[in-house]
Amino acid sequence: MAYFLGVDAGGTKAEFVLGDETRELGRARMGTLKRMKTNAETAEANLRSGLGALEEATGVSARAVARTCVGTAGETVPLVTDWLREAFARHVGGELLILGDVEIALDSVFAGGRGVLVLAGTGSNVAGRTAAGKVLRAGGWGPALADQGSGHFLGLEGLRRGFLARDEERSTGLLEAARKFWELGSVEALVEYANANPAPDFSPLAPGVVALAEQGDAVAREVIEQGGRDLAMLAGLVIERMRILEGGAFEVPAVAVAGSILDRVARLRDAMKLALAARYPGITLLEKPADPAAGALWRARQDC
Repeated sequence: MAYFLGVDAGGTKAEFVLGDETRELGRARMGTLKRMKTNAETAEANLRSGLGALEEATGVSARAVARTCVGTAGETVPLVTDWLREAFARHVGGELLILGDVEIALDSVFAGGRGVLVLAGTGSNVAGRTAAGKVLRAGGWGPALADQGSGHFLGLEGLRRGFLARDEERSTGLLEAARKFWELGSVEALVEYANANPAPDFSPLAPGVVALAEQGDAVAREVIEQGGRDLAMLAGLVIERMRILEGGAFEVPAVAVAGSILDRVARLRDAMKLALAARYPGITLLEKPADPAAGALWRARQDC
C-alpha cells in the first residue's frame, strides 16, 4: 500500500493530511512551517510535531510516504523552498512537490479542472485554471506589495483609515483598539510603533477590525468591504485572462473561496460576492470553502 502526504503550510498554521490511494487516514494541525514567519528551529519543531501526531493517529511512519505535496505562500522564495526541501528530506520519505497555497486550494475544489479560487487568510492570492489546464494567478505578492483582503490588509488598512478618519474628524474605534492590543500608552506611541523598521505584524489587528465592524463602526466596515471588493477585482483579472486564452463562447467559471478571512468574515465575503455578481451576472459562487490540505493530498496522489 502506498501512502501520500498533503501539507497546507500557511502563515500561521500548518495542516497535515495523510492518506493512501483512496482514503484520508489522519490529520494534524501545528504551527507554521513558513520560514518567512518563524525561525528554522521553530519551523522544524512544528514539522516534527505534525508528523509525530500523524504517526500516533495512524501508525504510519513519515518514512513510509511515497510522495508529499506542500502548498505554501512564497513558493518562489528560496528561503521558503530551500528550507522545506531540506527539512522534509530529513524527516519524510519519497518525493516532494512544492506548490503555491492557492493552487492546492484550487485542486481541493476543482480536482485539476476549470475554475477560480480566491484565498484570503493571513495573506491572499487568486488562481484560476483554464479548460486546457493552464494556471493563472493574480495577487499574492506578499504583505508589502499586495495581500488584498487578507488579515494583514485588514490590520494595516484599519490603521491607515483610522488615522485618515482622525484627520477627517470622523469617529472610529480603530486606533484605540490597536493601541490597546499593542499595549501602547498613547496615539503618538502607536504612530511610532506602526512605523518601526522592521515593521510589526499587522495581521493580529484584523479580529479587532472585524469586531468593530460588527458593532457598527462605519470606518471598520469600509475597511472590510474594500477588502472584499479588492479580492473581486483580482478574481476578475484572472477571469478576463481566461477569457482571452479560451476564446469562443466563453463561460464564466465558478469561483470558490479558502482561507480564514473568507471563511469567518461574512461581511468581507459578501462584499466580494456582490462585486463579482455585479460584474458577472449569473456567476456561480460556491458556498463550501476549499480544503487546501485535501487539495495537497489529491495532488500528491497524482502520477504515482
